[in-house]
Amino acid sequence: MNFELFIAKRIIGNKTYKSSVSAPIIKIGIAAIAIGIIVMLIAIATGIGLQQKIRDKVIAFNGHVEIANYDSNASDESQVPISINQDFYPDFAAVEGVKHIQGVAQKFAVIRTETDFEGVVVKGVGADYNWDYFKEFLVEGRLPDFTKEINQEILISNYLANRLGFKVGDKFQTLFGNPLNDRPRILNYEIVGVYNSGFQELDEKFCIADLRHIQRINKWEPDQIGSFEVFIDDFSQIEEKTVEIFKEVPSLMNATSITRKYYTIFEWIKIFDNNTYGIIAIMIIVAGINMITALLVLILERTQMIGVLKALGSSNWTIRKVFLYNASYLIGLGLLWGNTIGLGLLFAQKYFKLFPLNPDTYYVNNAPVYISWDYIFLLNIGTFVACLLMLLIPSVIISKISPVKAIRFD
Repeated sequence: MNFELFIAKRIIGNKTYKSSVSAPIIKIGIAAIAIGIIVMLIAIATGIGLQQKIRDKVIAFNGHVEIANYDSNASDESQVPISINQDFYPDFAAVEGVKHIQGVAQKFAVIRTETDFEGVVVKGVGADYNWDYFKEFLVEGRLPDFTKEINQEILISNYLANRLGFKVGDKFQTLFGNPLNDRPRILNYEIVGVYNSGFQELDEKFCIADLRHIQRINKWEPDQIGSFEVFIDDFSQIEEKTVEIFKEVPSLMNATSITRKYYTIFEWIKIFDNNTYGIIAIMIIVAGINMITALLVLILERTQMIGVLKALGSSNWTIRKVFLYNASYLIGLGLLWGNTIGLGLLFAQKYFKLFPLNPDTYYVNNAPVYISWDYIFLLNIGTFVACLLMLLIPSVIISKISPVKAIRFD
């Protein structure tokens, strides 16, 4: 039988223990643990969720890595065409972890209506285009189909549709610059779908149409495109995979990661990690201090018991273990309540979108959450161990208690 655990259980199960002077302080300690774990769960889930959501939106428009000819022009328009007949297309077998590659081209255009006009970037895509990301963004209509004959179908953003008064089924004229003369080329498009990524910086300029229109306007050959977009399996390896891809493409081509192309955005979302680490540290310290206070009160309240145990031959470490078992129970109780409430809030946000965000600031309409049992387990274990280690310090006071004085203590 574990003597220390037996004594700790008797203390916890004692009714007078629950109505003693220390009861309110113990409840405050448990509440501090619960509130701390709630705040930490929310901080991690929303921090990672927001990072992933913003990252996925940028990737949807650009892929993880862009392969294009070396060009000093930093605009969104494809300038120098490249042949689609490459060793790495359509299967980039030379680099492990590449799951898809597609050819695209982009060109500036002006959408003209009877009363208004708007500058956009028309992104030309072909039959190899991966629509998985845009399925989530689609809010009205359907996705275009460019697998057969060339057509006038186009996908526009909800931002542009509202700005220009468009709806699914409407047709409009688009003016493109002509590389051979000053007269613009005019194309008529029909809106078959409206998307909303919530990323206004991208929504306000990108429309998606048939790649073959861009090829004809630029007088390119049918096998010429503006760039390749490469998708990889693991975003955490994007820098390493970009280097590997760069080594496999011809010498006149460059490979650019999405983190470099949108450097400001990705540096901004990295700040979320620092905020999360700061919140975790503060919450653990606050919870630990509250538990230290509760343990000191418990020791003070059980001074006579400590004296009796010492008089009967118990060592200081044996008595310390009694109180550490007691504190472990209180920490576990706080973690139980904290996880129940915290996970309840996270699942409610995930499925019911209770807390909206300003898309102009955060690029999303509501607070996204990422729930993984891995970080939940590690967070609970880390909090439990950290608080228990902090309690080793105040438990040293037990060794300073004299049995004679303790027994006479009142």
